[in-house]
Amino acid sequence: MPSSPNHVLEFPGGYTRSVGPVIGRFLSELRDGRLMGVRTASGRVLVPPTEYDPDTGAAVTDEWVEVGPAGTVQSWSWVPRPRHGHPLDRPFAWALIKPDGADTALLHALDMGVHELGAKPPKTLTTGMRVRPRWRAERRGHIGDIECFLPEVAVITAPTRLEYRLRPGRAQDRFLEGISQGRILGDRCPVCEQVIVPMRGLCPRDGVPTVEEVELPHTGTVTTFAVNNIPDPRAPEVPFVSAYVLLDGAGMTMLALVAGVPADRVRMGMRVRAAWRPRREWGRTMDNIKWFEPLDEPDVPFERIKDYL
Repeated sequence: MPSSPNHVLEFPGGYTRSVGPVIGRFLSELRDGRLMGVRTASGRVLVPPTEYDPDTGAAVTDEWVEVGPAGTVQSWSWVPRPRHGHPLDRPFAWALIKPDGADTALLHALDMGVHELGAKPPKTLTTGMRVRPRWRAERRGHIGDIECFLPEVAVITAPTRLEYRLRPGRAQDRFLEGISQGRILGDRCPVCEQVIVPMRGLCPRDGVPTVEEVELPHTGTVTTFAVNNIPDPRAPEVPFVSAYVLLDGAGMTMLALVAGVPADRVRMGMRVRAAWRPRREWGRTMDNIKWFEPLDEPDVPFERIKDYL
């Protein structure tokens, strides 16, 4: 079958109409970079203005009110693939925007900064969000003098860097010395007899100095953990798991990464072993231990770790 021909309805030179004193004033103010509304007899401010109150049909007053330019999104519809004639050549939203000080909303394009055609609306696009107009440099008295609306700045990303040196005390220095030798050292409290790791030189429970040094095995049990979805240079991938590990023979947990198992399979009571980097990469740092990996051993019952959560 022959294809249907395209039909075009066009006014050569454009459709010309008079705008009247109300719409004319509104467009003239747009040309000057101002957003204006008109007040009705009941006190409501209409934007865009109309010559008659839509509620009563009575003529509006001669009182003009400057509104906005910021406003609030009342509702929106996402356009993932703009068509010819749309105000933007990238995904945008048609939004009903109520300017500050107005009682009605105007329809305009809202640019969310999305450039990939077909993209879904960003999560930041919400009813109630605050927006401001982006004015064209050259204006001629047309609603297009506002190129589009943009979200108000609510979040910024500022470059942040802090350099500092941490000088370890005697206990931490001794602990890092052990780590540099492939040993995990703790110290025993003379009162509660619990082994504290990493070494602190003081029992946090009893507040007394510790003097007995204890070397601990490289195996332990996961007591609690968290699944993280924010990238970390120390982690092998995202999501990754950070966990509190109770080393065998220790009386307190230590914080470490857990890898070598999918994040959704990490569990309380899981048995793990420290995974060390190659010896040539060792230094006086906890980075010698990449993370803890699962052991092929039965899980520890909750009753045995509940006091270490």
